[in-house]
Amino acid sequence: MGIRYSHAACRRALFKSGLPGLDYSLNPYFGCEHGCLYCYSPSVFGNEWVARNWGKFSIAKLNIDRVLEGELRSGRRGIVGVGTVTDPYQPYEAKLELTRRCVEVLLRGGAHASIQTKSDLVLRDLDLAIPGLLDLGVTITTMDCWLAKRLEPGAPGPDARAKALQEFSDKGIETWVFFGPVIPTLNDGEDDIRAIAKIAKLTGSEVLYDKLNVKPFVLDRLAPLLYDLGADPGRIEALSERSKPYREALFKRIDSICGELGVRARPAF
Repeated sequence: MGIRYSHAACRRALFKSGLPGLDYSLNPYFGCEHGCLYCYSPSVFGNEWVARNWGKFSIAKLNIDRVLEGELRSGRRGIVGVGTVTDPYQPYEAKLELTRRCVEVLLRGGAHASIQTKSDLVLRDLDLAIPGLLDLGVTITTMDCWLAKRLEPGAPGPDARAKALQEFSDKGIETWVFFGPVIPTLNDGEDDIRAIAKIAKLTGSEVLYDKLNVKPFVLDRLAPLLYDLGADPGRIEALSERSKPYREALFKRIDSICGELGVRARPAF
């Protein structure tokens, strides 16, 4: 079954954000084509159909750039997280260029665009990147291409994402790696962490890391892969959600490896 594409009009573009370092959030799309198994975004909407079909539809907010212009004129300024719920550079964006138009509006209107993506499509908009007015975060859960393809079936591979980080960094743009979620037994080993830290060092990026959030339906999507790899979903849920000693040891290990390589690292939340 392919992706179902549709569009809608929105009444608001900017929403107050509770995420660290962000004043507002902006999401040009509802739904995401990347279909990441661990994504907990659909769980926040309280709609079972949305949660079970996440990764199978993408709804474009076709008027969002015009709405955004009006909101900026009314005085909303600050740091705007672009893509806090759905990836702003999912494949639909290649056709519609909604995110590009929104970033242009943000920069023209005096706001700071903080972009987070899993896609090297962001390189298309490298010409918009202005140091001090835009930063780029790229999610890399693993440098293992085989595992990445199974965890994030619709997203570009980690090598392509690392290239995007490098090109933005070379242009003087602040870059960061979002290493998350860190899933027990899948990508929490020393080699896994060291591979992420090396990419961050090569690209001059900071590492922001986060544990797996086992929201409703997350384990339903992850379980088949976990069984195939010989992992126990119940144990992973217990470790990620309820084991404080595991989390403390994990975060200490990430900090230690990053520190050894001279890479700045901190928890994302």
